[in-house]
Amino acid sequence: MGRKDDLQQQYHERLHRYVMAMRNEQPDCVPIRPFLAEFCGKLAGYDAMQQSHDFQAAFQAVCDTARVLDCDALVSNMVYVWTGLTQAMDLKYYSIPGIDGEADHGFQYIEPPDDQAWMRPEEYDHLIEDPTGYLFEVWLPRVSGAIVAPGEPATLRNQFALVKGGMAMMHYFQEFGTQAERLRSECGMPTALAGILKAPLDILADKLRGYMGLVMDLHERPDKVLSACQALAPHLLHTALMGADPQKLLPIGFWMHRSCVPFITPDHFHLIHWPTLKPIIENIWAAGHQTLFYAEGAWGPHLEAFAELPERSIVYHVDRDDIFAVHDALGHKFCISGGVPNTMLAYGSPDEVREHCRTIIDGVAGNGGYIMDASAIVQDDAKLENVQVMIEFTREYGRYGRPPVAEPPLPPSAGSSCQAPTMADWHTARPPGACIPWREKLADIARIQRHEEMVERVWKDADGLGNMFIWQILVSF
Repeated sequence: MGRKDDLQQQYHERLHRYVMAMRNEQPDCVPIRPFLAEFCGKLAGYDAMQQSHDFQAAFQAVCDTARVLDCDALVSNMVYVWTGLTQAMDLKYYSIPGIDGEADHGFQYIEPPDDQAWMRPEEYDHLIEDPTGYLFEVWLPRVSGAIVAPGEPATLRNQFALVKGGMAMMHYFQEFGTQAERLRSECGMPTALAGILKAPLDILADKLRGYMGLVMDLHERPDKVLSACQALAPHLLHTALMGADPQKLLPIGFWMHRSCVPFITPDHFHLIHWPTLKPIIENIWAAGHQTLFYAEGAWGPHLEAFAELPERSIVYHVDRDDIFAVHDALGHKFCISGGVPNTMLAYGSPDEVREHCRTIIDGVAGNGGYIMDASAIVQDDAKLENVQVMIEFTREYGRYGRPPVAEPPLPPSAGSSCQAPTMADWHTARPPGACIPWREKLADIARIQRHEEMVERVWKDADGLGNMFIWQILVSF
């Protein structure tokens, strides 16, 4: 068997192991899926500025890491925000390493002053009526130093920024396919995720009202906040599914942070956050895709709510919570991942890491349904020897006694039979996926000789790219 065949077999063994665990089943051994960000650059010899500003350097760092560390899945580029794109559009809310900040520090999100939030409180009605229109008309000109608002004189920089931003995004996203193929063919390594999701309430806090603005709104205008979350939800669902794995093997990454304990009250979680998030997850599962709940921070008080979701519909990642309590609450329904503190990887000893991994495997991995990982995204403060020990010990100690399977896993049999709740009542002026809906465009066309279905399809495909652009800027960049 040649090297190419060896890598293909290794790829299928790893992918099968990873997918079986995510389905809360028992593979041949505990899979290892560390979310390695700037750490990959540290291992491969790239600084933070190179990884954030030159995505090909970040891709290369992941490939180099995949050849050195015996993992089962890696994210194609965990340093996800390409600052070359944010600079092309002159986005105001990111600090670029080596330009706005230190070259050895990762990119930083810049929270606006409380009185200069990217969305003003009096603009809720516009957002609720037409989220896509609001993002293009009001939000994008406000967060970009180059793009002007409608009605203002167009500038050359405005035109350049829109064209460069759209072309740059397509270039970047297309290269992820090449990166996944490199990881498979050159390293025998599956990718860990496909697609991206954030909760409606988190989007309000992240990119629109700011955290302090949202906290005030939750107390002063909770009805507006709820209506805004309902308006955003169908669009966020569409954005998540547009990037999902067509084979339905890899989960959609759901990044949880602004709504964790203690940043919103339990009442706001149960009355606003969860009722507008849960239908998204259920609709994703109905489409046949799992969602990775990357639960940054502490979410323990809400585990009972998460347990309401359909069995196997999510993979639950543990950061600041007690992994054994999480396993007791959710392990009977969902795969669990994480649990190794980042502080231990940065400041602990290899023996401490080894014993902590042993405790986790003994306590939560006995029946399968567990994936080894750090508690949060691993940056360049982690010691290489500690990450190596986490991986090597798990590979040796976390065996179930089953033979590895060198066949690609089948798509899930469940999911599509799930009765997902409708969000039809949460309609907005422009439907998810559209900038100018076909019915509106059709009114502008005097005559279509023939093939109206083709004209409609092509219009929707091209129009949808414009929709993808603005929603990916909001969610991903």
